[in-house]
Amino acid sequence: MRSFSNILVTGGAGFIGSNFIRYLFTDAGFSGRVINLDALTYAGNPQNLADIAVQYKDRYVFVHGDIRDAALVQKLFADYAIDAVVHFAAESHVDRSILDPQSFITTNVMGTYTLLEAARQAWKGKYGDDPATLSGATGEGAGTSVLFHHISTDEVYGSLGEEGAFKETTPYDPRSPYSASKASSDFLVKAYGHTYGLPVTISNCSNNYGPYQFPEKLIPLMILNMLEDKPLPVYGDGKNIRDWLYVVDHNAAVWTIMARGRIGETYNIGGENEWENIRLLHRLIEIVSEETGKPVWQLEALVTYVKDRPGHDRRYAIDCSKLQNELGWKQSVSFDEGLRHTVRWYLDNPEWIASVRSGAYRSWIEKNYEHRTL
Repeated sequence: MRSFSNILVTGGAGFIGSNFIRYLFTDAGFSGRVINLDALTYAGNPQNLADIAVQYKDRYVFVHGDIRDAALVQKLFADYAIDAVVHFAAESHVDRSILDPQSFITTNVMGTYTLLEAARQAWKGKYGDDPATLSGATGEGAGTSVLFHHISTDEVYGSLGEEGAFKETTPYDPRSPYSASKASSDFLVKAYGHTYGLPVTISNCSNNYGPYQFPEKLIPLMILNMLEDKPLPVYGDGKNIRDWLYVVDHNAAVWTIMARGRIGETYNIGGENEWENIRLLHRLIEIVSEETGKPVWQLEALVTYVKDRPGHDRRYAIDCSKLQNELGWKQSVSFDEGLRHTVRWYLDNPEWIASVRSGAYRSWIEKNYEHRTL
């Protein structure tokens, strides 16, 4: 069982990252310090962790900065004696990657390189400089004192047919600038493990959902549009299939991998929970109707089919049996429970929604954080 004292979480002001930091402090029993490095781009919101910053002020440090800033990243390793990295930071929305691929390449590829290189330089002597040391540190709970854990996506595997599921051995076949940039960063992490012996682990997850998710994503977008009687846009025929994973279950899996996963290994994290987009929307409509009293027929009338987006993968499904069999992880929240909890969270947090939808949170960031450029 590995333990850590100072964990650098990149992208910790975003949806999954902020939920992970919350999980560390409230559920995982972590007693060390968390350093949250986030550039606060459009989806980064430090208000996601405002209560954590107050309650754990001696153990939580927020740093406004870019993972591509080598000098800053190196300074963080030195100042805080970082012994683990959990790398969430990434440009992550497929539609945005189609419109602006450059930012995805520079952040997801060059940013990952900058972090890996800083970790390699800072940790020299803690894991050895001989790549052969990797083979001696592959057992459960291998005695490394440092770890670089990289968060990736099932989208690197491409698109599935009607049957089967992505395994860790599935060949990569990215179809969008986003998934191509994540595939590239995955290979960089693996290369640093094989070439330098850097202790690395990788997880590829399916679609996350839950509290604090930015409203452009499917589930929060549909919930909020229902509340405002706006159209519910469905790409193509709506029969694209995704595997849905509750964010707390995802973060529990990441922590399990960090503590006991084999060095150099990749673990798929899935919800084992496939839904056609249109079927998911109909279920969301039922839950929102039950929670708000809005008639189902009224919400169904908002469903609007729109032109499919370029490169829209037909189906994703994750085989997470390796994670389950080796490390004993399993999902703790059913999809219906998770959806209902998510709907209730958005109903109960109108101020957060208003701040994000209006852009007011950006003004708050500008007042409280110096703008950092490279």
